[in-house]
Formats: sequence, C-alpha cells, structure tokens
Amino acid sequence: MTENQPSGKESVFPVNLVCTPRFILLKMKKNEADIRFLRTLKFARWDPVSFYWTITNKNENLQQIRNYFGPRLHEEADRQDQGKEKIGQGPEVDRNCLLVVKYHHGRIRLIFRYEKGLVKLIRQQPFYHWDAENRWWTLPHTESILKKIVEFCRINGWKYDYVEDLKQISRKGRLKPEDIPNYRQVPDRFIEALKVLRYSENTIKTYIDCFKEFINYFYMKEIDDIQQPEIISYLRYLVEERQISTSYQNQAINAIKFYYEKVLKGPRKVYYIERPRKEKTLPVVLSEEEMKRIIGVISNLKHKCLIMTIYSGGLRISEALNLKIKDIDSRRMLISIKGGKGNKDRVTLLSTRLLQILREYYLLYHPVDYLFVGQMGGRYSERSVQTILKAACKRAGIRKSVTLHTLRHSFATHLLENGTDIRYIQSLLGHSSPKTTQIYTHITTKGLDQIVNPLDRLEL
Repeated sequence: MTENQPSGKESVFPVNLVCTPRFILLKMKKNEADIRFLRTLKFARWDPVSFYWTITNKNENLQQIRNYFGPRLHEEADRQDQGKEKIGQGPEVDRNCLLVVKYHHGRIRLIFRYEKGLVKLIRQQPFYHWDAENRWWTLPHTESILKKIVEFCRINGWKYDYVEDLKQISRKGRLKPEDIPNYRQVPDRFIEALKVLRYSENTIKTYIDCFKEFINYFYMKEIDDIQQPEIISYLRYLVEERQISTSYQNQAINAIKFYYEKVLKGPRKVYYIERPRKEKTLPVVLSEEEMKRIIGVISNLKHKCLIMTIYSGGLRISEALNLKIKDIDSRRMLISIKGGKGNKDRVTLLSTRLLQILREYYLLYHPVDYLFVGQMGGRYSERSVQTILKAACKRAGIRKSVTLHTLRHSFATHLLENGTDIRYIQSLLGHSSPKTTQIYTHITTKGLDQIVNPLDRLEL
C-alpha cells in the first residue's frame, strides 16, 4: 500500500475505469485520499456535469492508476468504440494543390500535401487545429483567413479548390411530428423541475427541445424504461447521422441526465460518449459603415430603437426584450441589465443618439412596463426582431451571415478598435472570464500598424 492509498472501509469502494482514445474516465465514491492521488496525475480534472474524473490517456497515467487502486479497479470496455468503424483518412490531393472544405461548424478543413510555408501560415491564424487522425488542418471560416489562403496559393502557383462538405447532403433531418405515431410532448414534471431549480428561460426551452427529440426517437418505449445502452446509441445517432454540433450534443446529454437523475431521482450515470472538444470559431462582425447602413434602412421607429438598443449596449436579445422603462438611466447614461446570463446584473452604455430616439419612441408608443411591447401587449417577440434584422440586412446589401448576436460582437469589436481597455469591455458584456472577451482581439487588426517592432528600436 502506497502512502496516499486509503485504508479501512474506504479501501473497499470500487472504482470503475473506461479508456477512450483520448481520456481515462474514472467513476468512484468521493474520499480525500483518492482525490489527492488523482491530482498528482497529469491533466486530471473533475467533470461536474457527468460526475466522473477525466485524465489524459497516457501510458504513465494508466499504469499509476492501476498500481494505486489495485483490486479496487474495475476496467470496462469503451462502449463508444464497440462496433464503430475507424474514421477514414482525408482524401488524397496532388502536390501544390489545396483543397478547402467548408463544413457546418463554421470552420474549414485544409487538405494538402505537407508544405512548410503553408503550415507556418496556418499556425499564425487563431484557433487552428491539426486533426492527426484524418490528417487535415481546420481553421475558423472567415473572409480574412480565406483571403490569406487564396493569396498564398496565388503567390506560390498552387491550385485552389473550395467545396461544400459533401457529407451534409446525406445528413438526416430532425424527426417531425407527422413522421412519428403518437408524437409525445415532454412530461410536465420535467418542465416543473427545471422551473423549480430556476433554470433560465432559454435553458428550459433548449432542454425541452432536446428531450422531446430524444423521447420520440424511442416512441415505442415508455420514457422511464429507456436504458443506458439505448441512450448511448441515440447519442451516436445524433453525431453520425444527424451530424449535430458539439454544443447540441452536450445539451442533449445534459437534458437526458436531468430527467433521469434530477426528475426520477435515479443514480448518477456516466454515458461513455467522449464529448468532442468544441471547435472554436471567430464571430461574424459588421463594420461601423455596415451598421450605419442597416440602421439607416429601418424606417419603423420601434424597429429602429430595438436594433440600436442591442448594438448600443452590446445586449443579448433576451436582455433587450426584458428591458423595462426604469432600466434606462438617462442621468448616468447607462442601461441596467437585470438577471442576465447566469442571473447576473450589470450596467452597460447608453448612447446619446439612442436616448434621443428612445424619447421619440416613448411619446409615440407609451410603453407601460416593458420598454418594447408586442402588438398584442406583453414582451416583444424574439422571432420578430430576427425578421426585422434579416430584412434590414437584405435592404442594406449586407451578404454576411448576420444574427442578432452579431450586433453584440460588433459592439465589442468597435469598442476595442477605438481604444477601450478590454477589461471594461469584459464588464460591459458581462463575461465571467477575460478569456471569453479575448476572442475579439483575433478579429481586429486595427492599430497594429502603430506598434513599433522592438527590433527597430535597437540602434544596430
């Protein structure tokens, strides 16, 4: 027995281990000695959602775990890989030929025979990733990155091919009510539990949506009788046939776990589906000129106020629609956000121009409680605002893929470009971590021409 090993009753606690290609997954009862040991391993962390430990799958880590836990360790086969075909290698391409494939994560794949100069260019871009199994690089799908790649091919005489991902043609769609006999709605107790635990409105909608698809996939079975192997097969169906995003996969897992563990009070289970790393993308951002064109083509006063308010404060759409008249502080020129993401309150900027137009709007529409009221009273519809923005972009000749959240990204980017300290931007956006706000530094290059290279300052 090693120095850190538990003794007495703790030593009889079993420990379940599953090895996936990337991780070692450990499920065990909590005790301080075992936790101290795990923290000595490289890249060990606790997953608070699935309630298991993940450790990078390295031989040295696996050997130490086996030596430490000894007969307490129960090793299981990785259910995720059983019967699963190995992923194929990337397509062959000719020398001096670059194949760029756009796919549904908002990223592009770069497939080519090794070229040192192109690899160097890729490594200079934000959020690059090398997929060793498929042997291709992936990058965020942005106009600026594509221009650099095209320019590399032009200068070096390379053939440049750009295609859509052919896999998407065979992607299965979502199950529709008319395709399912006795299409089911989620149980009332599922929704009530979400509300009692004070989940946000958006999270409740997402969980309902995910769980509804799940229970109708197994429309022949009672919901409470669906077992763990079936849940795993469903998650594999989402990934391989529905080709969902990694974020949707995580939402589906969390919704399923919520029902069986929180609603039914069942034991916490580990679904041995290795959650893929979320591939990072750079947000779409409008220029100041494009924002001006969008606002300029909106003639309806209420619609103009809505779009200007979202952009002026860098608001999420839910925050804008939840605004009340009392949240507009014209004396301090601030907008108060109550119960934003994570139930956090904050303040953000109120534009002088926006205040003028809001006063015109107030005199015309006379809102009583919510600042923006729908035609039938009550809060304004999110879908209606999306329609307003889409129509405005079309009239303004904006071809970018613009959403309401694009206005928030544009707000942050324009502040950064005009010299605002990123710590203030973090506060205005309500980000918990500065890492979230740092993404905007990858979007703008304004000001780089003003930086003096330290080599040029040397008197050589």
